[in-house]
Amino acid sequence: MAIIEMKVPSPGESITEVQIANWLKKDGDYVEKDEELCEIDSDKATLTLNAESEGVLKILVQAGETVAVGTPVCKIDDSAEKPKSAEPAKEKAKASQMAEAKPETASSEKKKSSYASGVPSVAAEKLMRESGIPASAVTPGGKDGRITKGDVLAAMDKHKASGKIAVKGSRNIRREKMSMLRKKVSERLMAVKQETAMLTTFNEVDMSAIMAIRKQYKDKFKESHGVGLGFMSFFTKAVCEALMEFPAVNAQIDGNEIVYHDYCDIGIAVSAPKGLMVPVMRNAESLSLAGIEKAVMELAGKARDGKISIEEMTGGTFTITNGGVFGSMLSTPIINPPQSAILGMHNIVERPVAVNGKVEIRPIMYVALSYDHRIIDGRESVGFLVKVKQMLEEPVKMLYGGKDPVQELLDL
Repeated sequence: MAIIEMKVPSPGESITEVQIANWLKKDGDYVEKDEELCEIDSDKATLTLNAESEGVLKILVQAGETVAVGTPVCKIDDSAEKPKSAEPAKEKAKASQMAEAKPETASSEKKKSSYASGVPSVAAEKLMRESGIPASAVTPGGKDGRITKGDVLAAMDKHKASGKIAVKGSRNIRREKMSMLRKKVSERLMAVKQETAMLTTFNEVDMSAIMAIRKQYKDKFKESHGVGLGFMSFFTKAVCEALMEFPAVNAQIDGNEIVYHDYCDIGIAVSAPKGLMVPVMRNAESLSLAGIEKAVMELAGKARDGKISIEEMTGGTFTITNGGVFGSMLSTPIINPPQSAILGMHNIVERPVAVNGKVEIRPIMYVALSYDHRIIDGRESVGFLVKVKQMLEEPVKMLYGGKDPVQELLDL
């Protein structure tokens, strides 16, 4: 029987300090073994500190403080007698687990499987930005778990009395300590601008074919695979085929060498409450559309919940970011180092286009490829984006490695 000292574990190589994000237990609480005590933020991910034994908790480092890896942050007195109020804790936990194991309702499944889950609408995003209220303080109430303007207004009313957000007409200011993740993102973005020869090339994609496929098969796809059929799977598949044809876009510079990859580890940029995160799908070139959708849903969910690991965010060879979910028409995405290129998706808008000498209204998406000109030439960058465009406009080519089905049949 002794006092157990809990130290900050190492989140990964090269990380020397972390920030105590918040305590999940209070000083003096009786905790069970393996119970989560606090959340720890590093410059790459968030992890939890779990109790090594049961006993009474003594907090040594307060939330918001930055400490070195290995620093004691709390103590547990395992000689303390368990209070009677804590006796049924295990039974409650067991009941909670049983409740979680029950089949979920159709509505909850729909929310979890949707890309819109936790994503604010354009109006909601604008209001959140103006008011300074974070997404974590808003309860989503829109379709598929999307945050609506009404949800933000409700959160504002709830927090006005606490003084956490500004009231229109006031001249108050707020200061918040920059998180370690936000500081790291800032450093990486500045490094990209200063250390790469970044250029961006653009194109447009007629989404008619893909939208027709989704309309015809989305219900059957959901029934068969348990996930929705979104645009990300089509784009990921098209990108993987194009990367195989233009390997320089999938390469990176390492000192005086160029490292080429014969696989596609695709990063998907996710806007999480704590900042931008890019979880990685391993060997995306070997995944089916259903496999991609499941991987995206799982990784994006972990990122938004702050449960993503460092291993799941490192080692990507190419990144896709979708500003279209926020209403972006066009942008120049920034490369995710040490990668050499990133594809930006945008919103889909019906536009008049010339088709066989006639003007037709088609659903058009503008796409952008930012690339490092030190390793990728103009021919390769433009060719890569044209290849992606061709396969998205003729999805059947994805079944034949990007080739025309007739030419494949004729072995041309």
